Amino acid sequence: MKSTQTSIRSTSAVDEKYDGFTDTERGAMKERAQELKKAARRGPRAAKADGESEVLGKIAEMPEADRVLAERIHHIVRTNAPGLSPKLWYGMPAYAKNGKIICFFQSAQKFKARYATLGFSDQANLDEGTMWSTAYALTELTAADEARIGSLIKKAMS
Repeated sequence: MKSTQTSIRSTSAVDEKYDGFTDTERGAMKERAQELKKAARRGPRAAKADGESEVLGKIAEMPEADRVLAERIHHIVRTNAPGLSPKLWYGMPAYAKNGKIICFFQSAQKFKARYATLGFSDQANLDEGTMWSTAYALTELTAADEARIGSLIKKAMS
């Protein structure tokens, strides 16, 4: 007698294909590759001059809530650390010292997040004991928040 049972294939998440990165993440990586190609073609002097206009252009493209935050962050960074060079990093505004990213802004809209983020790389001198913050969620900026960010930027540069 033949068995009439048929195997039932599971359609759970285990069987779904996992690519490793979301479309948004892949898009950001493609933007980063384009940024590197552009920088290599321009040379170091032109890259510094173009960085400011590219960052301001990217900020201008953001939705209003993110744009307002990014404009304030840009102003705070430029005021408190004029030695940092603005540049795009994964399609987002970032600020570098000697070509190394110190801090960056991530819009909420870019990664469909609940809030925008101000982040610091491991190049930032924020070390404090055995544990410290390297990213901050931003929903709006008060005068106290702006003062704190200014202090963090100065400390990151020290």
